[in-house]
Amino acid sequence: MPQQTPAPQRPLEFRYWERIDEPWVRRLRAVLRRTTGFDPAPPEEVVRTFASMYYDADPLAEAFVDEVYLGRSPDEGRALLDQAITSGVDSIEDPPASLVELFADIEEDPDWVDHRLVDLGARVFRRYGTSVFRFAGTITLAAYAENSVAKPLILSGAYTGASTRNRFAETAAFWIDVSEPGGMSPGEPGRAAALRVRIMHVFVRRRLLAHPEWDLEAWGVPISQADALLTLMGGSAAPGLAMQAMGYRPTGEEIRAMMHFWRYIGHIMGVRPRWYPKDLREAIQLAFMTQLKGARGAGEDGRRLCQAYVTAFAPQPDPTGSLLGRLTAAWENGVHLGYARFFLPGPMYRDFGLPSVGLFALHPLVQAPFRFAAETLRRNVPALDDIADRRARASRRRWVDRQLGTKAAAFDAPRKFTR
Repeated sequence: MPQQTPAPQRPLEFRYWERIDEPWVRRLRAVLRRTTGFDPAPPEEVVRTFASMYYDADPLAEAFVDEVYLGRSPDEGRALLDQAITSGVDSIEDPPASLVELFADIEEDPDWVDHRLVDLGARVFRRYGTSVFRFAGTITLAAYAENSVAKPLILSGAYTGASTRNRFAETAAFWIDVSEPGGMSPGEPGRAAALRVRIMHVFVRRRLLAHPEWDLEAWGVPISQADALLTLMGGSAAPGLAMQAMGYRPTGEEIRAMMHFWRYIGHIMGVRPRWYPKDLREAIQLAFMTQLKGARGAGEDGRRLCQAYVTAFAPQPDPTGSLLGRLTAAWENGVHLGYARFFLPGPMYRDFGLPSVGLFALHPLVQAPFRFAAETLRRNVPALDDIADRRARASRRRWVDRQLGTKAAAFDAPRKFTR
């Protein structure tokens, strides 16, 4: 494993300590103390650890890329990775040492993992169907104000222009693969997708670190452990709490299970944060810290990403000219816009120059009484839980197939930057 240099204390755009004593933060902190029963500000040691995690990357995967993809050839690297995924490292004659070390690491469970919770968390995530796709896509828009998130996407061309809809559908396909029953088991599609994304992230990180626009002192390393941790929270604690406004009824145990499930996915993907929230209290403290630490300096790059995402489902000309096709496309676009308007704070929505959505802004809320009733029935009639799971799985698969058509999700690093 390559030697790691000591991490700096924090990136220059980590502004938590400059804001924690501002009057409005003190007032907010006092209100949250009264309403939640605990201090929303994490312990100082946690803040320091999280800030320094912006300089943590993935040395195991980077060693494999160095030895094989770069030391031999990209084609050999892909072939060896695919064979190890499908048939195991033992099927490879004289496997590279870095590949052996990478798979030995992921095949040995960490001490903290509980596969019962992993399975429960996957089931809860599936229960949200396509709603969680739109929710997770929307809350990511807030992160686009930060250079450490916006720059990798804008420079690589991901989630920009006409490619945005397809990229989002590929991300949704990844969410499906990892959360299908047994999807993270060895040889299964979710585990394979997680490993391929992990290697793709190494290439993006390497190319960005060599890019003249990347500011290491201000932003940390690209796709850092800190930003990756926030992504895991965006698929677990955040929907577990926020989507209750839509009538979903996860228990506290189920939200913790989703956090555990996504932590395990992160483990396979090389996300090994030196601190991970152990419960909802610590997840809320992380959210509070995240709100304070941001410099919101991405400017036009952040606006472009948000506008590309929000307009991604704008109806395209229907070659068949069918009324049903036009109505379906208009509805899909309206729902997409409605989620963005409902879950993204109003000032941020306006600052990003996002379009008016009319009554679709109420779409998530209108679902609440019907969803609450269905959730109540499911919780009280055990047989309905399996039916709901099958229906949610089928619904989200149909949605992704409709977006991708005959194309399979590809998790390849961009070959060139947009600028």
